[in-house]
Amino acid sequence: MAKINPFRIDIPQADLDDLRERLARTRWPDELPGTGWSYGVPSSYARELAEYWRTGYDWRKQEAALNEYPQFTTEIDGQNIHFLHVRSPEPDALPLILTHGWPGSIAEFMKVIGPLTDPRAHGGDPADAFHVVAPSLPGFGFSGPTRETGWTLNRVARAWAELMSRLGYDRYGAQGGDSGSVISPALGRVAPEHVVGVHVNGALGFPTFAPDEMAGLTEAERTRLASYSDQDGTGYAVLQSTRPQTLAFGLHDSPVAQMSWIVEKFKEWTDPAHELPEDAVDRDQMLTDITIYWLTGTAASSARLYKETAADWGGPVEKSDVPAGVAVFPHDAGVRRVAEREHNVIHWSEFDRGGHFAAMEAPDLLVADVRAFFRLVRTSG
Repeated sequence: MAKINPFRIDIPQADLDDLRERLARTRWPDELPGTGWSYGVPSSYARELAEYWRTGYDWRKQEAALNEYPQFTTEIDGQNIHFLHVRSPEPDALPLILTHGWPGSIAEFMKVIGPLTDPRAHGGDPADAFHVVAPSLPGFGFSGPTRETGWTLNRVARAWAELMSRLGYDRYGAQGGDSGSVISPALGRVAPEHVVGVHVNGALGFPTFAPDEMAGLTEAERTRLASYSDQDGTGYAVLQSTRPQTLAFGLHDSPVAQMSWIVEKFKEWTDPAHELPEDAVDRDQMLTDITIYWLTGTAASSARLYKETAADWGGPVEKSDVPAGVAVFPHDAGVRRVAEREHNVIHWSEFDRGGHFAAMEAPDLLVADVRAFFRLVRTSG
């Protein structure tokens, strides 16, 4: 069996000094007055955030916080895989693999790992405890970069099945958002005899309807469909799914380019009730996510996930019998009728606060919903 090696984040000081020097030397673009965010990230906003990143943000503090969680690396299918593995103090805890997407990272889960692994210490029921495994996607963060083509979402799911087997977990759950909302159900299809349930936040499936099917949709579902088909915010996906290497030169060389590329998604996908990204998520947690991309040099390899998977977008998949739960937050395109085409949906929740980055924006709601769903399947099988 391949080795599992202990891992600790330890960024060289020279890399942090280089980041600050690059931020100080940024060549700033102009911007049109009065356009706000409609043309992309305003230079005025980016300047302010970059200055905080340079002078106020403390990577060493965040690095220490991440290092409080046991971390490991192992090689699967020729690829280095980095993961957090936080075992619960509760002996009967259910193993749970958490999967992020782009532009996420393991930093997304910093507010949910404690309540999931040790509910007793967070005012919850110890019967809801999980042993948490949280890998960095291949090509992302400390799992990056990838070294060959072919790392599709389905290949990631197969790697996750091998990872859980390697850790000695025969029966486990899966949870994910963004790309994780595709990988987690795919894991259920890859290893249905091992996955007791799949919980996702966000959409399950591509919400397309024939005209006669629209009649039965709720107003909320119609609004979600309209936002899903809005092309205004999809430029990032077109670029990453077609020319990720060309895009990566700017992101890899300029920290402000990398910051702006990611922070635009935090602006567009977080709770619409908030004006700025840091109103919806903790600013330091958001910058930790961005800094991981920068320090690991994974702009290119993380974008390649879109290129590798583009051919599968919207394609039919066999309906899964694995029980599924869905949490729909503002800005998510979740429509139950769509999800039920390909998934065995037994739990459905809709929330009026939070957003796409639920583990960062509304960790209390996400944790409660994950617990509620897995209560239905913990003792099955």
